[in-house]
Amino acid sequence: MKILAVNAGSSSLKVQLLEMPSETLIAKAQVERIGLKDAIVTVKYNYQDDKNSTWEIRDAVINNHPDAVKAIMDKFTEFHIIDKVDDIKGVGHRIVQGGEYFSKAEIVTKDVENKVLELAELAPHHNKAEHDGYLAFKQIIPNAVHTMIFDTAFHQTIPEERYIYPLPYHYYKDYKIRRYGAHGTSHKYIASVMKEYYKKDVKLISCHLGSGASICAIENGKSVDTSMGFTPLGGIAMGTRSGDLDPSILTYIMNKEHLTPDEMNHICNYDSGLLGMSNNRSSDMRDIDKGEAENDKNSFLARKVYCTRIAQFIGSYFVELGGCDAIVLTAGVGENSISTRSVLIPMISKALGIEYTVGEKNKVEICGGKGYLISNKDSKIDVFVIPTNEELMMCKDTYEIIKGLKHE
Repeated sequence: MKILAVNAGSSSLKVQLLEMPSETLIAKAQVERIGLKDAIVTVKYNYQDDKNSTWEIRDAVINNHPDAVKAIMDKFTEFHIIDKVDDIKGVGHRIVQGGEYFSKAEIVTKDVENKVLELAELAPHHNKAEHDGYLAFKQIIPNAVHTMIFDTAFHQTIPEERYIYPLPYHYYKDYKIRRYGAHGTSHKYIASVMKEYYKKDVKLISCHLGSGASICAIENGKSVDTSMGFTPLGGIAMGTRSGDLDPSILTYIMNKEHLTPDEMNHICNYDSGLLGMSNNRSSDMRDIDKGEAENDKNSFLARKVYCTRIAQFIGSYFVELGGCDAIVLTAGVGENSISTRSVLIPMISKALGIEYTVGEKNKVEICGGKGYLISNKDSKIDVFVIPTNEELMMCKDTYEIIKGLKHE
């Protein structure tokens, strides 16, 4: 059974086509830098024939997620990755914010759609765009079972004392203001790989570092705390998001510049983070690399602040877990930016007893190529880089739902 997983980030779209339940990868596609003038579209296929054919175009104009959906599906049919759209029996859509409505994957109904759109104000970078992506895929593949998989579901195990904010309690009762987290599907996948590696559940700090970013403390395979909060704006600094701030900063700026709440919210979500700290150079860490090569002061500053915030959360979760066995870096920056890892890991190595060689010449492949160990053998805590595979987790959930429908 062919299942398509759709994973839309704030500036990216990734899909994987798998044969289930064998988990055989058929094709991958990715669109990077959505909304920028130099988007990259990549399609990889022929995995079953071990040819690994790749098609890529750079400097593409991809204005939004529906454009990205069309670009991918056009290539899937052009390259005969599928003979016809009805070959795809299920499509799983990643949704960032499920609020307290959803604790598991759901078949898409009008009620589910309405709740996803209702919650869009809590995930302004994601829910609306993900719903638009669903509509585009639904139009192209109308006969498939479409599901939605919620990033907040994995964090439903966080205890109340860690998800309640120190505000008057009626704000939680009246408006459900609490910590929800995000990237749950990614953190869940990382936990599964670590269980495979250690042959048991371990105490783990998972660092999903992409355009959006979050840290998660995991114990016994369950989320016990996470950096993102009421919305994906909370936590560490990200590509364009500020992360945690002193709330007085917001009212101070609003009063000084006569801003509305919506205008201030836009600044924090779209104009801050790496983009803001680099003095509008870029929200992309690859461009920060170029800035540092040009000896740009703000590029150095942006990376140092970015890494410092991550280090602070790792330290706090180390205490919260009572120590940990492993730290995992994943997602776009975590997986690919050696320059960022070379700044971040020395910030925490002395306190946590991590032995690490800059340049990572001693890295060791783990779990049949699912990732690699980058810390040295004498390190008290193992540090891994593991490419996340949210799509596999989504295909599993979607397949189980379809299998359940057949048994009804």
